[in-house]
Amino acid sequence: MRDVDALPAGFRRETHTVDGARIATLVGGQGVPLVLLHGWPQTSRTWHGVAPALAAAGYTVIAPDLPGLGHSDPLPGGYAKDTVAEALRSVVHDVAGAAPLRVIGHDIGGMVALSWARRCPDEVVRLAVVDTALPGLGLEEVMNVARGGRWHHGFFMTPDVPAMLVAGTEDEFFAWWFGRLTGNRDALPPEEVAATTATYRGRAALDRSFGHYRALLDDGRVNTAWLDGGGRFPMPVAAVGGGLSLGDQVAQDLKPAAPDLRQIVIEGAGHFVAEEQPERFVEEILPFLSDREESPAA
Repeated sequence: MRDVDALPAGFRRETHTVDGARIATLVGGQGVPLVLLHGWPQTSRTWHGVAPALAAAGYTVIAPDLPGLGHSDPLPGGYAKDTVAEALRSVVHDVAGAAPLRVIGHDIGGMVALSWARRCPDEVVRLAVVDTALPGLGLEEVMNVARGGRWHHGFFMTPDVPAMLVAGTEDEFFAWWFGRLTGNRDALPPEEVAATTATYRGRAALDRSFGHYRALLDDGRVNTAWLDGGGRFPMPVAAVGGGLSLGDQVAQDLKPAAPDLRQIVIEGAGHFVAEEQPERFVEEILPFLSDREESPAA
């Protein structure tokens, strides 16, 4: 059985403080800063399987636990994605200084990455969004249960109730959740799910985590206003979907906002793309991240 508490070789855990909140951050490698933002219900351990290969490719990999999740404190300013992006931007500047950034975000982390790129288009030179619907760019339709949308957004957004109901059944709930969204079950063995579940255990930790959902409608209004006002991403954008999950839907949602868009579908992966197909994920994402795109063979 593998040691689920071990960090990837060459990586360290740092703690950075923003507005009094401690943000736990995985850091490794040397080179161009590459920010990795995880989703719910996860932590920066999401990236353990791909971080060494990304670092070996010449990147300083910076992967924080999102505020209020994993080993990071909640932010006093709340969980609006713009607020979270600004806090994590401070962390990254502590690690790497003011430098051009590549930002990859999965799930909730993809929403934060989108806010970061919208707010700082001169700083984020590559944006990759991995298997998530986005506030203001399709998420609201996904949330519409009356039209066949997903039930969990509304439930998770409800104040107090989801934490009250899940507390005490965390092991059963998260085992069910990961099993439901995973295409490659071997990628997330029980010990890995248990290690993640441990950081969400208890009513207080659960309620903090659901705070990221309670901000979604306001996040959507901000993104919609930007898009309706003519906002577009000037940097190349990659829309990454799991072939057994959202597939090309991520790209469809991003098309109105991203003139320079690359669609990547990772076959054989469910929602947890980087964990389920790590080698394929790295193989597909590295050419996108590089400064110079290779011309296709004649």
